[in-house]
Amino acid sequence: MEVARIDTYTILSPTSSLAALQFLEPLPFDLLGRLALAVLLGGIVGIERELSGKPAGLRTNILICLGSALLMDLSITVGLMDGDTRIGDPARIAAQVVTGVGFLGAGTIMQARGEVVGLTTAATIWVVAAIGLAVGAGHRAEAIAAALLVTLVLTALGWLERWMLSFRRVVNGTIHIRRDARFEDISPVFRATRVGIQSKKVTEEADGLVYRLQLVGPTRQYDRLAEELMHRPEVLSVEFD
Repeated sequence: MEVARIDTYTILSPTSSLAALQFLEPLPFDLLGRLALAVLLGGIVGIERELSGKPAGLRTNILICLGSALLMDLSITVGLMDGDTRIGDPARIAAQVVTGVGFLGAGTIMQARGEVVGLTTAATIWVVAAIGLAVGAGHRAEAIAAALLVTLVLTALGWLERWMLSFRRVVNGTIHIRRDARFEDISPVFRATRVGIQSKKVTEEADGLVYRLQLVGPTRQYDRLAEELMHRPEVLSVEFD
C-alpha cells in the first residue's frame, strides 16, 4: 500500500502579513544606520588607542561614540509631538553628555611621581563623544572627517611629539662629590654637553657632598654627561632618574 506524500506550506493570512509590516514599519532604519556609523568611527579611533596600549581602547571608544549618537537622537526627537511640533529643548540631553563624559575623562587622568598622565586619553574620550553627537544629529560628513582627523593626530603627531621630546627632556639627577671639591669644578661638563641646571640642592654627608639637580637637555646627552662626570676625580657617583 502506497502512502501519498503531501507537502505542506505555511501561508500567511492577510492579517498576519499586515501585523508583520506594522512591526517593521516603525523601525528607525536611518537611526540604525547612524548607530552603525558611530560604531565604525568609534572603532577607528579605538584601534589606534588599543595598539598604543591606552586604558580607553577599542571597546571603550566604540561604546562612548555609540551611546553619544543614541542620546543625541533622543535629545532631538524626545521633544517632538505629532505634526513635528516641538515642546522641549533639543539640546538638553546632548548637553548632559558633554558634562558626563568630562567625569569619565577625569577618571583616566592620574597623578604619578609629580607628573600628570592620561590627558591625551581624556581628550580622546571627549572628542569621540563629540563625534557620536554629530552622528546622532545626522551630520555624517562632519563626523567622518573628525574621526579621520583625530586618528591622524593620534598617530602622525604622536610620532612628531616623541621626536621633539628627544631633543629636550627634564630629569632628576643625584651627583655625589668629594668633600674637598666644589661644584664649580664640574660645571663645565654640563655646559659642554648642553645640559642645563634648573634647580640645585646640596646636602652634606660623612663621605662628601650630595647635589640633587633638576636638569633639562637633549635626551641623548645624558649618557654622555654621566660618562664624563664619572671620569672626573671629584665625582664619587652619578645617578639620573
